[in-house]
Amino acid sequence: MKLTWAQALAWRMRRQLLDPVGTSSVADVVRRLGGVQAQVASSAELAIRLRRQRSRAGEVNRALADGRLIKTWAMRGTLHLLTPEEGGAFLSLMADAKTWELPSWQRYLGMRNEHWDEMRAAVREALAGGPMTREELITVILARPRLSHLAAELRSGWGSLFKPLAWQGELCNGPSRGTRVTFTRPDLASPRWAGLPDPNDAAPIVIRAYLAAYGPANVRNLQNWLSRGRITGRRWRDWLVAMGDELAVVEVDGEPAYVRAQDLDELATTRLTSAVRLLGGFDAYVMGPGTDDGRVVSAARRSTVSRAAGWISPVVVSGGVVTGTWELDRATARISWFREAGRMPRAALTVEVERLSTILGRELRLGV
Repeated sequence: MKLTWAQALAWRMRRQLLDPVGTSSVADVVRRLGGVQAQVASSAELAIRLRRQRSRAGEVNRALADGRLIKTWAMRGTLHLLTPEEGGAFLSLMADAKTWELPSWQRYLGMRNEHWDEMRAAVREALAGGPMTREELITVILARPRLSHLAAELRSGWGSLFKPLAWQGELCNGPSRGTRVTFTRPDLASPRWAGLPDPNDAAPIVIRAYLAAYGPANVRNLQNWLSRGRITGRRWRDWLVAMGDELAVVEVDGEPAYVRAQDLDELATTRLTSAVRLLGGFDAYVMGPGTDDGRVVSAARRSTVSRAAGWISPVVVSGGVVTGTWELDRATARISWFREAGRMPRAALTVEVERLSTILGRELRLGV
């Protein structure tokens, strides 16, 4: 089967509830996207609300409180919202990479395997009693003499020592205490928590989720999205082959790519999209394929979208392609339209700004 990238991106827009905007619940949007990056909480909430015809502020926090979502370090070592039913599969593959056993990690963190075993035991025992603030948990860990050298790194904002425990399902974010983050165990955060499956059982779950939102895709897309290449291409190919007839290979503008076999008919009949959308920072539409995928973000504009310190700009998407960036400047949604994208669709952007005004609860006007 042969496709064009314009067709493929139109299908992605549909799958990601961007054309048309959907009516799914908060948890179903997160499930549909295979997780939502939540390093910036407001960006995560915006990503979800922009995909729903009707929404209210605070619904993400309610979904977390009710256990319909969990928040934890996942793909690419960043905080994500995940559904507790499927989230363990993503974490299983992150854990399977065992990055904390790399010599570079051990040298930098001063952690050998026996240190990780002791820290894991300390955290498991401490969190059995319920959520703890970061400082409370650090105090418990440092009480163990063999872990006392970790004080500076534990208090680092990067969370390098906590991420491997999150990937192994030992901790996730709990309910905030004012401005303080807490940690808890996933099984205590949600009665829906399904645990971590074996990596070979988790891989099909992850691959299905990814291709359902970001297909057609290749091995490199999967590598970069999940763990920035820490799982080898050979491993991914073995998992893909093991899925057999469940997957199909299509040709997209001459390039082979994987899709779910069940999506072939829909892909073939998807019409090109003319939808114009304003998406927030770190949006899944960009993060899924990655900013180095020139079909969504052109190579010439990558530095405009992916900025210093890992910041991913809010973007304008037109026809499935990033055609600009935007920012809020007081009461103005200020658009930076890429000249090479052609004539700016001012009427469609005005409608999007009005929709953004409703979501944010403040009157905004379009500025260019």
